[in-house]
Amino acid sequence: MTTPHPKEAALYALFDETGIHHRTEEHRAVFTVEDGADVKACLPGGHSKNLFLKDKSGAFILISALGSTQIRLNQLHKRIGTKRLSFGKPEALKDLLDVVPGSVTVFSVMNDMDGQVQLILDKALFEHEHVWFHPMRNTASTRIASADLLRFAKAANHPATIIDFSEDLS
Repeated sequence: MTTPHPKEAALYALFDETGIHHRTEEHRAVFTVEDGADVKACLPGGHSKNLFLKDKSGAFILISALGSTQIRLNQLHKRIGTKRLSFGKPEALKDLLDVVPGSVTVFSVMNDMDGQVQLILDKALFEHEHVWFHPMRNTASTRIASADLLRFAKAANHPATIIDFSEDLS
């Protein structure tokens, strides 16, 4: 087993306090959706990709989406009511969510105590009974029921906006 993230125990405690059933599986380091295909094949359910973004006005957004979802970044700002978007810098990711690139996860919003990061969830995640996210490190994946995603977001003081990325708005 690799070293847990310093706040991983607090994550599991939050799950337990809110009645969210969870299971964590250790695996080799996975840095991208494509890189982890073999790992995901052994873990049934929906698998995520997570994008840490910043708009031109300085607002931060975390998008947690199904790994196969196509997200058009050049059009996304119109959809979510922000200025044009780019990827957030690793320093901001560490400062706000206490994770590093390759370990970005919906669960990291619990580390944003000042509510500076807007959380957006892909509607497609809810089409799976269970969904998998890194527990703030990319050497493990944690499964929760998709129905518990909103309960987690509320418990982490980050109410989520759900977007159907499959809708064509052009």
